[in-house]
Amino acid sequence: MHKDESKAVSEVLQELSNTSHVQLRSSAELAARVSEAAQDEDEKRTDNGQGPLRRRTDYRTVRNAPRSLSLTPWQIIHAIGLGAASARQGAGRGLAEHWGSLRYIQALERNEGHYLRLSSEGRDLLRFYKATQSGEIGTGFASLLAERLVRSRYPDHSVSVIPADVALKAGWTLRSASGTGARPEPLQRRPHFFVEAWQPGQPSKVLLVSSKGTHSSVQQVHKQLSTASAHVESVHIGPYGTVPYLLIGTEIPKRESLALHLLEAPGTTVLRPSGETSEADLNLTLDQDNRMADVVQHTERGRTTIPGFQVLPESFHWFSVVLARTEAATLTAFTGGGKPTAQYLTREQGQRHFQHDVHANTDKPRDVEHRIHEIDFVGTDHIYRLNGTRVEAFSGLRKSLYMHLHHGRVNEYRRAVHELRDQWPGRSTAKHWSAVSIRADGTVLAIRLRKE
Repeated sequence: MHKDESKAVSEVLQELSNTSHVQLRSSAELAARVSEAAQDEDEKRTDNGQGPLRRRTDYRTVRNAPRSLSLTPWQIIHAIGLGAASARQGAGRGLAEHWGSLRYIQALERNEGHYLRLSSEGRDLLRFYKATQSGEIGTGFASLLAERLVRSRYPDHSVSVIPADVALKAGWTLRSASGTGARPEPLQRRPHFFVEAWQPGQPSKVLLVSSKGTHSSVQQVHKQLSTASAHVESVHIGPYGTVPYLLIGTEIPKRESLALHLLEAPGTTVLRPSGETSEADLNLTLDQDNRMADVVQHTERGRTTIPGFQVLPESFHWFSVVLARTEAATLTAFTGGGKPTAQYLTREQGQRHFQHDVHANTDKPRDVEHRIHEIDFVGTDHIYRLNGTRVEAFSGLRKSLYMHLHHGRVNEYRRAVHELRDQWPGRSTAKHWSAVSIRADGTVLAIRLRKE
């Protein structure tokens, strides 16, 4: 290993902690362009005999939207990795996908104005990988932006971003019985996230997020957001068409800075159980539910049933537990998976893939412990070579919070993390670590050079 190579990698890791900006664009013109793109797509579908898509059309400019989003590249990688840890529900597979977020270590850089753009490394992609890159980067940005928008609107709440597919599998089968047959389009198109604003012991507020990403022109963003309007239409919480949502499209130009395009359907959906006054017991183990994928729609012709996913008020209590336990599974998967994750998942959510711990010493909560910013974290690490230099990445959860989840205490985790919501250090570096990201859920992602 040459000294100049080590220095180059040190600079790469240092750049991960540099605060950068991303443009945010939301306007009445954007909403109009998305509507035009939807109309064009539906006309083509009609000509092909398919018929128009079911869509939510009540989107508009995001109220009080900031002009830019400030973050570090390492925070984006943290968000991508957190989402990937439970996305495929495989103990080894999910953990491998989680560490796959590290492929973006050299993909983003800031320009002279400190706005994020693709680096030369990020631009040097085969066409086959561009869709994966745009989708994963877009998902990372969307989860961060949605969390910050909701947190700004409910400053006295904690905010959780929960993978929608994983949560829905607790109540519905998202594939055909054979695993190969076609399903109605509304069942194939689903939002990416549920965003939950919550306080311990109080009913949660929930909205949907559908995210897209593209390396193409802004016209492609319009087309993608029109498709996203069909994704959010498939899920209804309460009466048909009333749950609020965000549509977020990430534009990733080849040389210009990145931009996030966003629209929303404002409103508030509160998971207040019908006829129940007691709070949901989040420690309750869920059995696999087998709900009909039907949505009740009231029209001028009367009551009709259409394909989709709907949570009615009598199921709000159940859905509150689903969201909290799906988040718990995501957090424990981020720390290494295994049995602590399996306890929070149903059969369809992938419980069996986590039944066996992936670490040899199962007496310990996790295989690695680190003290960062005077906080004890437990989790797992990944040691690999970056440009020939050994690098160590660590993903974990604050130890006191992890112990609650390790022992199935979701109520206690939420009470503790809510009390800590304004106490997390905001510094993007730490002693012995080149880049650090700590989220309000108590997770940490850190990276440094590894001594030979």
